[in-house]
Amino acid sequence: MNEPSITNLGEALAWARKIVPPAEARLLLRHVCRQSAAHLAAWPEEALPPPQWDAFRALVARRAEGEPVAYLLGEREFYGRNFLVNSRVLIPRPETELLVELALAHFSHVPHLKALDLGTGSGVLAITLALELDHPRIVALDWSREALKVAMTNAMRHAANVSFLCSDWFTGLGRETFQLIVANPPYVAEDDPHLALGDLRYEPRRALAAGASGLSELTAIVAGAGRHLQPGGWLFMEHGYDQSAAVRALLADAGFADIASWQDLAGIERASGGRWTG
Repeated sequence: MNEPSITNLGEALAWARKIVPPAEARLLLRHVCRQSAAHLAAWPEEALPPPQWDAFRALVARRAEGEPVAYLLGEREFYGRNFLVNSRVLIPRPETELLVELALAHFSHVPHLKALDLGTGSGVLAITLALELDHPRIVALDWSREALKVAMTNAMRHAANVSFLCSDWFTGLGRETFQLIVANPPYVAEDDPHLALGDLRYEPRRALAAGASGLSELTAIVAGAGRHLQPGGWLFMEHGYDQSAAVRALLADAGFADIASWQDLAGIERASGGRWTG
């Protein structure tokens, strides 16, 4: 992909569009040049210095190999804010915003809410709740210290008051209890062919795969949540497109009430939860 004759923004963009989708080419060029989309459109003849051309060419090559755009840019938008991401954490996805909406629907009127984010990853859920709720007390945990480094950086970036804990689900919490628990755990079956396709190839497998059925981590969360929920507290979990009935059954067996599933913007039942009766 060596193109020494390319000297300006327009030529670089035209070259990249032959290799990656146009929208991605524009994002990568904006990232390298630190310019807006409007600037690229208005000034295609602007010179592209050789160091920036080399950097752009390298990013296009990596994207052509399949590396996710979010990892190439080092950030992804979630609930209107940009969050730092890298290969140690899952890429935030729009459907996960449903967990934020559920939390706000049930607790936006509650000041100083005590909430727990299980498997925080990049911290998008915990940080968003910290910024959207009324002075909440948020604890975010993850088994991965590398993921926690990303989450803590994002919390500092957004000036969000979140406490972080390295723990495998509930093991590090002692007897601490919460009014709200949210979780976006691994829920893909280990032999699912999608794990070998697209962005999933580059994302941390332990944050994706969960046993033969994809339900092992959801089962563990439901089983342990009652010991860490205050009476009347809520548990909301993201899950796979075909797992809502199984998750509702887990919740019912564990003694939860008001059990329901909620659809994402695509009309898929993407989250389920219930109220702990204590």
